[in-house]
Amino acid sequence: MRYAFGDVVLDTDRYLLERGGEPQHVQPQVFDVLSHLVANRSRVVPKTELLDTVWGDRFVSDSTLTSRIKAARRVVGDDGIGQTVIKTVHGRGYRWVADVKISAAEPAGGSSAPVAELPKRRLEQRIRFCRTPDGERLAYATVGEGPPLVRAAHWITHLDYEWASPVWQHWMEGLSRHHTLIRYDERGCGLSDHDPYDVSLESFVRDLEAVVDDLGLERFPLMGLSQGGPVAIEYARRHPERVSRLVLVGAFVKGRRARSYTPEHAREFEMQRELIRLGWGRDEHSFRLYFSSVFMPDADPELWTDFAELMRRTASAENALRLFDACLDMDVSEAARSLDVPTLILHARDDLRIPFEQGVALASLIAGSRLVPLDSRNHLLRQDEPAWEHLLTELEAFLAEDESTTGPPAVHEGSTTSEA
Repeated sequence: MRYAFGDVVLDTDRYLLERGGEPQHVQPQVFDVLSHLVANRSRVVPKTELLDTVWGDRFVSDSTLTSRIKAARRVVGDDGIGQTVIKTVHGRGYRWVADVKISAAEPAGGSSAPVAELPKRRLEQRIRFCRTPDGERLAYATVGEGPPLVRAAHWITHLDYEWASPVWQHWMEGLSRHHTLIRYDERGCGLSDHDPYDVSLESFVRDLEAVVDDLGLERFPLMGLSQGGPVAIEYARRHPERVSRLVLVGAFVKGRRARSYTPEHAREFEMQRELIRLGWGRDEHSFRLYFSSVFMPDADPELWTDFAELMRRTASAENALRLFDACLDMDVSEAARSLDVPTLILHARDDLRIPFEQGVALASLIAGSRLVPLDSRNHLLRQDEPAWEHLLTELEAFLAEDESTTGPPAVHEGSTTSEA
């Protein structure tokens, strides 16, 4: 169905929004909000209906819906003052008020037709659980079809909440275009156990071992993003026969405290630790916005808010601090130097979180590796920046060279699993 209003065309069949004849980048949830409101323009749509339709059984706050309404207005040239397209009906919900022209016949009954079906998600994730040798419960998820691509866990994840997050959704969709993406929540985070005894590089590597063993994977490409980089490197050192290819994105050889410890750096570390200790669990998210702005300096502040909320839901302040400290002290110099596996290193030239020099250091240590600079300042690439498509192009070409015959992952019969 094509809905035209003003200089905007909303095409729900092609999942496309054009303004002034030019395609616009629209976050999936914002597109779904627009689609639902315009399809039900004859009535006020309650907030609860929008939440149920767009997010299903995932818990989100009213502020999340408000932020998507704000983004929806902005992309179609509306705002909260004019409300010429989407009107707020206080105490009830929202109503579409702009005149609409339909390029195809509406269902019988015109604008009072039943609720239109929204475009279905291309992907579904399956969440399962396994146990580590020291008894910790880990949650892991598989998404997509094809040969496996394993992503080592990194600082602060939540398999369920990040599934609908505009910070991470395009990562999951992009990485599972031609593969079954396997990712898991780090101990102390998300759906994994929140009271781990051991938080260290050693325990992180054992967690990765537990996940791939539970899936029965024999040989697979392995990705390490940020903190996941050292974990992936150490795993590849211990199990070279199982890692067919290694991909490192915004990764590092040494953590900040391990690579440099001047008085200035010490003050910086302590400042960040205080931000986590004092501000992490508060409903006021101004403390967490510091981390959002460092991870994605070129993102819209709305995206910073989404990331800050995700961080709060993912881990307690205590666990966030323990995991942060573990990252500071990591050093995989010797492990990187010993690797003999095809390796692709992707790193933003102006990364504010992990400096580009760490990507250079990795490339100098890992024999035969290739470094690809990305034109970005963002540690977590946005969907709408050219560097994201550059990353996907390089990644797919690199993985296409993989001669591994490993098939899609499967859970062994008899293993204790639970799906969500």
